[in-house]
Amino acid sequence: MRARKKEYLEAKIEELETNSKIKNIGDLYKGDLVTDSHSILARWTNHFFQLFNVSDVRQTEKHTAEPPVPEPGAFEVETAIEKPKRHKSPGTDQIPAELMKAGD
Repeated sequence: MRARKKEYLEAKIEELETNSKIKNIGDLYKGDLVTDSHSILARWTNHFFQLFNVSDVRQTEKHTAEPPVPEPGAFEVETAIEKPKRHKSPGTDQIPAELMKAGD
């Protein structure tokens, strides 16, 4: 099986090289053009099924290392806004503490 796959790939590469050398762009990029959304979705689904070797996405279980974090309450948000000190450099979000505190 590996030998046949290798032969197939070598033949395809040779065909691509030949088409590239003779500037045969039409054959170089030939393939099935999918234009409608249903066919595009089906092709991507098939691609990822093959890529991840999954028989059916609905059958796979979702495992997480940690339980989901609950949404913060109003009190927690207010506390977090009041916590930063004024006149300090902003964090990675580039929002100064003065702007957050003035936003109420």
